[in-house]
Amino acid sequence: MGQLLYNEDTYKLIGLCMDVHRELGKGFSEVVYGDALEIEFINNKVCYSRETAFNIIYKGNLLPHKYKADFIIDNKIVLEIKATSILTDSHVKQTLNYLAVSKLKLGLLINFGEDSLKHKRIIL
Repeated sequence: MGQLLYNEDTYKLIGLCMDVHRELGKGFSEVVYGDALEIEFINNKVCYSRETAFNIIYKGNLLPHKYKADFIIDNKIVLEIKATSILTDSHVKQTLNYLAVSKLKLGLLINFGEDSLKHKRIIL
C-alpha cells in the first residue's frame, strides 16, 4: 500500500487539533477553535493562511462572491473546521469545493463539536 498524501503534515495537524479540543472541549463556535488553532500554528511554526479567499468562475465569468477556506496549510492542505454535533455529507462537499477552487489535492475536515475530535481526510 502506498504512502498517504502529506501523511506527516496531517498527523501533526490532527495532533494540534487534538490539543485544542483537549484544552477547550466542545461547545465553542468555529471562530474560537480557529483562534486557538492559530496560536498552535504560530507556536509550532506551521506555515498557514487563515480565511483565504478563492475566486469562483462560472462560464468564464468571475462571480462576485468568493469561497473562504478556514485555513490553508503550507500552500498544500485545506483545513476546514466545524463545531457541530456531527459531520455531514454537505461538510465533505464543501471541503471538496474548496479543493476544486484552490487546486489543492488534500483537505482535512475537523469537527470540534463532538465529545472526541473527529476528522476526515478528503482527497480531490
